Amino acid sequence: MDYKDAGVDVEAGREFVNQIRNLVHSTFRPEVIGGLGGFSGCFQLPGGLKEPVLVSGTDGVGTKLSIAQVLNSHDTVGIDLVAMCVNDVLTSGAEPLFFLDYVATGQLDKQQLTQVVAGIASGCKQAGCALLGGETAEMPGFYQVGEYDLAGFCVGIVEKSQMLDGSQVQVGDVAIALASAGVHSNGFSLVRKIVSEKGFSWSDRPELLGGQTLGEVFLTPTRIYVKSVLAARQAGLEIHGMAHITGGGLPENLPRCLNVGQGIKIDPNSWSIPPIFQWLASTGAVSPQAMYNTFNMGIGFVLLVPPHQAQQTISYFKFQNIAAFAIGEVIPGAGELAGLYV
Repeated sequence: MDYKDAGVDVEAGREFVNQIRNLVHSTFRPEVIGGLGGFSGCFQLPGGLKEPVLVSGTDGVGTKLSIAQVLNSHDTVGIDLVAMCVNDVLTSGAEPLFFLDYVATGQLDKQQLTQVVAGIASGCKQAGCALLGGETAEMPGFYQVGEYDLAGFCVGIVEKSQMLDGSQVQVGDVAIALASAGVHSNGFSLVRKIVSEKGFSWSDRPELLGGQTLGEVFLTPTRIYVKSVLAARQAGLEIHGMAHITGGGLPENLPRCLNVGQGIKIDPNSWSIPPIFQWLASTGAVSPQAMYNTFNMGIGFVLLVPPHQAQQTISYFKFQNIAAFAIGEVIPGAGELAGLYV
């Protein structure tokens, strides 16, 4: 017997690396040293910073991957993978520098995984970071044929004096929400349960969704906010705090960017809940509390800004084609979101 008899095709792995080489190289920044194929990726720190701080983040895509695998549509989940990491790193004020991926599969399908890597490359370009390297693991018997899992790792950089850590946030700051592109990459265990137990398929087109299939809506990739937010800071907009609204929704993520002794008063009528969340709530009979604690509810990212810059911030992001709206303000408290469920 040999390794191929055991289900691992080493030669196919080499061919896959060659197949994705151009995709990887298309993301490179000037600071990348060397190319694809070494034991590690090398990156020279950009100049011009007096006290550079490296900021790292890691994440996956979760059970959203199962929808991509059922529908054999793999070109967007790579964007999700990058987005979940770079948006987290952004909350510290950091610019993402490079990204690495880990792909594990039961049997290497070059066409399938090339779509995945194409999505990862697209996400890296949207975030302005280099796809510095990665690992593809063929694990027969551990994953079924056609199944794969993804994990990502990102490193960013920020000048220490420009780093956001909650200490800049002040009572009276306004919470400016940036719209999500949909469900993004959280809550899919509940999504899949609702679709399955209520007798729907991913090809169904509920009237509320305007003609799109459930599969199309749920595979919409996570929005990447990096370039727009960094450009806003460079343009002089004063941002005191940022939150990436992921698993746990607003109640879990928004307090993470506050200072000690602060909370946020939310006006739940200040934005319109997108149709997909209305469909999930009504179809699954999900309570408002459960919806807000599971999904982003149409808000993918939140900025805390001084009151005198609130309207300017909203206008700036609308000019960037990202809907923005004031949803509340910072108040004295203990990390709570007052008024959310009213």
